[in-house]
Amino acid sequence: MPNSSVRLFPVPPYLRGAAESWFEHGDRAPRKPRLASSVVLVRDAPRGAETYLAYRRGESPLGRVAFPGGSIDAVDDDPVTWFGPTPAAWAKSLGVDDPRLARRHVVAAIRELFEETGILLAGPDESTLLEGNRGPEWMAARAAIAAGDKSFPELLARRGLGLRTDLLRPLSNWQTADFALRRFDTRYFAVVQPMGQEASLLEGKGSWGQWRSAAEEIAARNTTALGDEIGLPDTTGLTLSELTVPPVELVLEKLAGARGCIAYLASRRPAAVFRPELVQADGGYWLSVSLSGAGEGSAQHGR
Repeated sequence: MPNSSVRLFPVPPYLRGAAESWFEHGDRAPRKPRLASSVVLVRDAPRGAETYLAYRRGESPLGRVAFPGGSIDAVDDDPVTWFGPTPAAWAKSLGVDDPRLARRHVVAAIRELFEETGILLAGPDESTLLEGNRGPEWMAARAAIAAGDKSFPELLARRGLGLRTDLLRPLSNWQTADFALRRFDTRYFAVVQPMGQEASLLEGKGSWGQWRSAAEEIAARNTTALGDEIGLPDTTGLTLSELTVPPVELVLEKLAGARGCIAYLASRRPAAVFRPELVQADGGYWLSVSLSGAGEGSAQHGR
């Protein structure tokens, strides 16, 4: 039988008011979560496996510092050329019954990754991938899609590209705790940085984004090094747990312990759904997460 455990993560500062209100007013109906996708972009480096993290404004359910991602959009249902596992096969991998829902999550993951980093998991056929994503035309395309002026499927069709869904690996499904005012039902995926493509912030939108060593971030998790380095008013003086949400920290743990990116992606994971619960302990508010030994949280670190 898999080992099970319960982990506690501190409620981020920007959510403590909502946490206090939740306890004060008793049980209430939680807000309906929006469907979302997030992508763990990884690469191997001399200092160990790295992943791309970026700062997110506001009270994002993905965390103040998070992987690329966002909510599903109506345009994610539009026709696109599709390479890789069928939506039905993706539904099985994701543990859902509806292939259309699985398709939305996969399209949203690839679209959000492109918008936020420029990495485009697309090619002209099932064995070829776009080799370059630099230049003002690509940045302009990202900006137009992010603003809603152009659609992602239109970009793909105009350039004769299809989605390389075979490059994505499913990780886990996380639902924001009930007390939060903004909630996501997020499917996390992982992908290795494609050869010839570089990650970059969307001009005019991003404040900070970098490749970070998973092992180094975990080693410094109880310090304010990352928040201080980002240097924004709502990051300075905060630890990793206060900057991120539990799935981000757990992915960093797992990636830090992996023997390279390929090994990380090849690790078998159940189609688990994680639902953090708000609890009071030690005079503060915490997110309690029940984890399985087969999931992202199998590495036992932290509280």
